[in-house]
Amino acid sequence: ADYYHHPIGSAYATLLPKLARRGASARATPALTWQPTVEAPPAALARAPAQRRALAMLIEYGGVDDADIAAVGVPRRMLKTLEGRGLVRSVPLEPTYCVAPGGIELTDEQREAVAAIDASRGRAAVHLLHGVTGSGKTEVYMRVIERVLEAGQQALVLVPEIALTPQTTRRFRTRFGAAATLHSGATDRQRFDAWIDCLSGRHRILIGTRSAVLAPFQSLGIIVVDEEHDMSYKQTEGLTYSARDVAVKRGQLLGIPVVLGSATPCLETLENVRRRRYGVARLRQRPGAAGLPRFSVLDVRGLTLREGLAEPLLRRMDRHLAADGQVLVFVNRRGYAPVLVCGECGWQALCEHCDARLTTHRWPGGASGSVQALMICHHCEERYRLPAACPDCGSERLRLVGVGTQRAEDALAERYPGVPLYRIDRDTTRRTDRLAADLDAIRAGGAAILVGTQMLAKGHHLPDVTLVAVVDADAGFLSADFRAPERTAQLIVQVAGRAGRAGRPGEVWIQTLDPDNGNLRALVDSGYEGFVRTERDIRRAVGMPPFGALAVVRAESRDEAGAVRVLEDVSTRMSSFAVQLAGPSPAFPTRRADRYRYQLLALSERRGDLHRALTALTRSPPDAGRARWSIDVDPLGVF
Repeated sequence: ADYYHHPIGSAYATLLPKLARRGASARATPALTWQPTVEAPPAALARAPAQRRALAMLIEYGGVDDADIAAVGVPRRMLKTLEGRGLVRSVPLEPTYCVAPGGIELTDEQREAVAAIDASRGRAAVHLLHGVTGSGKTEVYMRVIERVLEAGQQALVLVPEIALTPQTTRRFRTRFGAAATLHSGATDRQRFDAWIDCLSGRHRILIGTRSAVLAPFQSLGIIVVDEEHDMSYKQTEGLTYSARDVAVKRGQLLGIPVVLGSATPCLETLENVRRRRYGVARLRQRPGAAGLPRFSVLDVRGLTLREGLAEPLLRRMDRHLAADGQVLVFVNRRGYAPVLVCGECGWQALCEHCDARLTTHRWPGGASGSVQALMICHHCEERYRLPAACPDCGSERLRLVGVGTQRAEDALAERYPGVPLYRIDRDTTRRTDRLAADLDAIRAGGAAILVGTQMLAKGHHLPDVTLVAVVDADAGFLSADFRAPERTAQLIVQVAGRAGRAGRPGEVWIQTLDPDNGNLRALVDSGYEGFVRTERDIRRAVGMPPFGALAVVRAESRDEAGAVRVLEDVSTRMSSFAVQLAGPSPAFPTRRADRYRYQLLALSERRGDLHRALTALTRSPPDAGRARWSIDVDPLGVF
């Protein structure tokens, strides 16, 4: 609460599960694990495809616990139906921890990493496990956790996304016999039960997303933060904590090691390594015959693009697919097209409640084979029908501009009609069983095309991907937000890491209109380390993190002038402190859900000076009237 300048009562409320805040009692009935009783779905389920998929998933996972039902997308009522048919059985979940043999010969780098982390058990230490994608970071985590369990202690493993929880949990349960999960996809009762079980010591391994870092333990021995760079670890509303930073602080308070794992560590973590605050272990090679992919930059200036794809890239895709390789097309924009514009007068479709363009989404209309379309605001989720004509000039020359995942999918389906095609974005994976089924089909091998957003960059093992195509790398590198180039470089490296994992040569093609961009050239020519050197110099020159301490004070109101007035008052109150202030300036989008949003940036060379200014502000707050204002320390961005 002190560090994030948040009300202490609200901070305590964030720490406690909802049922604990209500004074609910501990578990009245035992949690269940649902186990398949057959090795394959029977023919009798041919007319019940949903049940067949659910049973196939249970067989794939070897069973599922109550807490993971939502994460894998299988309704409890369906499990009860399968149980009634004798295809599934439910048994009380009693965690039994054991250590199965690893079965994997560690590389020299992995052995050194395990030894360094293990040597710090029993004292506060932070280790960066900096390993290229596919280098075996998870195996290092598990070897270290073996020692922690043998000492009678508990382990906490954080993952950035709910979608990664089932596959991570499966690996840990295979090795250790049991592991609990904690994430927002579980019910209130399941979260409370997991919370109680960790506090009592009943569960010795907890795998969870951001909020799991706040769970209580009887004897916590280690914290692992996988993909430590991921933006999902930062809470953006209420108590705006960073789960990574809270994990580091918790390790210091408990006197235990914390492991931060990533192929693309954030600049703050790398600066802590440079200043010798953190230790580092590097995994530079992939185990076995797997090699790192080769990068190529495709200058698309002057080239004709087919729904965002240049002909040289399409010809390269032809070669990989003909060799039974899989192609991953990275389009970090969901929907069909991000802009609807009038070709006559230039009118654009905008949200009535936000200062934002509407994204067109399309999907099949049913048995008739027609296509339905709607415009959706990605900020407030309001939906609109597509107009038949321009509302300003009446022209019917309306054009869809830009490429989203749906448009790329349609174009590739037309060019490659016989090739399996999978689109993976937030729209197609609202049910986690769909994502798991698609990933299983992809891992079965054979030529295939994957089209997706950043969801594809996060931890998924896709051994047969041999070509990764980054359709548009320019937006992030040219953004005015100081963190955007770093996020873009991380995404490119992470999605590129899906290629060349099974011993087959992999390559990455990056389409760009700015092939001489300094950040892009550094990334392609010298890897992520080269990008970091370039970006670090830029950040140092302007005093931005990690070379300065940053906070954003935000205000929002239905009255635009009211939001600005609050921040002008804040600026006056902070002006006597050793901080640089910028603003008030509009946030992006300025209006969201009919509320106007403005922000004031506060930057200081010394973190202590920034916190003194913020403390004074919270002790003598502005008169906000009907506006709402908040403080975000260490923000994800400034727009």
